[in-house]
Amino acid sequence: MRHDTGSHPERAARIAAIERELAARDWCGFDPRPSAPATLSELHAVHPETHVARIRALAATGGGMIDADTIVSAGSWDAALHAAGGAVAVVDELCSGRARRAVSLHRPPGHHCETAQPMGFCLLNNVAVAARRARDAFRVERTMIFDWDVHHGNGTAEIFAGSSDVLFCSIHGSPLYPGTGPVDEIGHGAGAGFTVNLPVPPGSGDDVWTSLVDAVVLPVAREYQPQLILVSGGYDAHREDPLADCEVSDDGFARIARSVHALGNELGVPVGMVLEGGYAVDALARSVATTLEAWAQPAPAPPDVPDAPPYVVEQLRAAHARRWSILRRDGAAASA
Repeated sequence: MRHDTGSHPERAARIAAIERELAARDWCGFDPRPSAPATLSELHAVHPETHVARIRALAATGGGMIDADTIVSAGSWDAALHAAGGAVAVVDELCSGRARRAVSLHRPPGHHCETAQPMGFCLLNNVAVAARRARDAFRVERTMIFDWDVHHGNGTAEIFAGSSDVLFCSIHGSPLYPGTGPVDEIGHGAGAGFTVNLPVPPGSGDDVWTSLVDAVVLPVAREYQPQLILVSGGYDAHREDPLADCEVSDDGFARIARSVHALGNELGVPVGMVLEGGYAVDALARSVATTLEAWAQPAPAPPDVPDAPPYVVEQLRAAHARRWSILRRDGAAASA
């Protein structure tokens, strides 16, 4: 709440709405806890010292604009530390075995923040800090990050583009800010093939989003065999959101959450979420609640594999067939 952005879409009212909705639903069976701040060593596992010092110094002098979209206030450093710390706490709960599902509900969001460049409302890349915590503290060799925010998580993609120890899958609107995330952006070097981008056109709703989850994201995850699944949970693909033009409903997010829940259960691995975007505050609060409610229930059976949307299948095959058998012509995605 100390990250003061005024009337900016990424504002404190987002968290207040989520808290009201979850409190009315008895927190959906989850145990709410305050977060501790991330340590500098946890941040430096992702961001260089100069990046971290820049944010801290700007807040200490009262704040200012990093770019046209990204604000730092006097309280932003403390808020950013707790947002990253919440992501770390998710990993600690999951990888210690104390929980099988955990969620970090903080702001500012993080997935646009690159290694050394804050942008897109984001100051630190919270989900990347979480993934590096899993590797460094718990020796997790394979983490999957599934980003369902409507905006491409360019920062997360950039941070892990050269690494095979993180599989980054993103469904996002296109054309849309930040303009990154085409299908043929697959990573490089040791990370080639471990970035799977699934851009969708304006107007895409529940059927498009859920079919891509079930026909592409889940099968690729099964092949990768992650030891930990982290979700960059943005809710701005919602039909009520003012900053995008997709048409996902509350039920659509519940269906996506159930599929990820089923995947974690099938693979026997824990699942955590870090909050990203979502700017229609009532829709955001309801959709977060549907996610927690889905994860609080016994995991459903894995969904049937539907046909993937035809417009993206050939591009996926061309970009990824050498890495993922599911995207070859004899794989399930070929059924489209």
